[in-house]
Amino acid sequence: MFTLGPAEWQAIEVTFRLCLYTTIILLVLATPLAWWLAKGRSYARVVVQAVVALPLVLPPTVLGFYLLMALGPRGVVGRTLEDLGLHHLAFSFEGILIASVIYSMPFAVQPLTEAFKNLGRRPVEVASSLGAGALDRFRTVIFPLTRGGFVVAATLTFAHTLGEFGVILMLGGSIPGETKVLSVLIYDHAESMNYAAAHSLSLMLLIFAFVTLFIVYSMTRRFRVATL
Repeated sequence: MFTLGPAEWQAIEVTFRLCLYTTIILLVLATPLAWWLAKGRSYARVVVQAVVALPLVLPPTVLGFYLLMALGPRGVVGRTLEDLGLHHLAFSFEGILIASVIYSMPFAVQPLTEAFKNLGRRPVEVASSLGAGALDRFRTVIFPLTRGGFVVAATLTFAHTLGEFGVILMLGGSIPGETKVLSVLIYDHAESMNYAAAHSLSLMLLIFAFVTLFIVYSMTRRFRVATL
């Protein structure tokens, strides 16, 4: 029977940090972007929507390759950082965090956009007419009425980050304690023909993915029923 060793626990720790940081960052970034996509009238929205949705259809190795070129020592970002006396971001946790934020963005933006669209304009206009500021409107009106969208966005972002592989491997490689996440560790185990370890970790992720989707669909149904 396979038991989790130091390498597995290390990969779990890196994976959890990556999922947690990605989810927090995306909720902060996706909220104003989703609001603009839902309520704005600019023709640029179509372009932005297409850019945000690109990770859904783009092979992760393609995104990982271009990020490697940009963040590596010869890329614009990486070379600029090295000129400033810093280290480039390829093969680092910070690098795969940037990649993860970009790759998981549609899973945060799209649920929030739909939640803001379903909100309508009336509740916000009423709160504004009563003198509520932007922060108060978000805290007392917008967030309570769209919390289901935030739950779905956070859950899907966390789960999708957990399953990332190609973009992480391209940009981060397989550095223990730094960039080796669970999906990469499973690949390493399978490549070395350690199928017992690969099976145990894969089964663990499979169960987690099912539970996550069950929660998402349950929460979506709950909030839909609550608003009827």
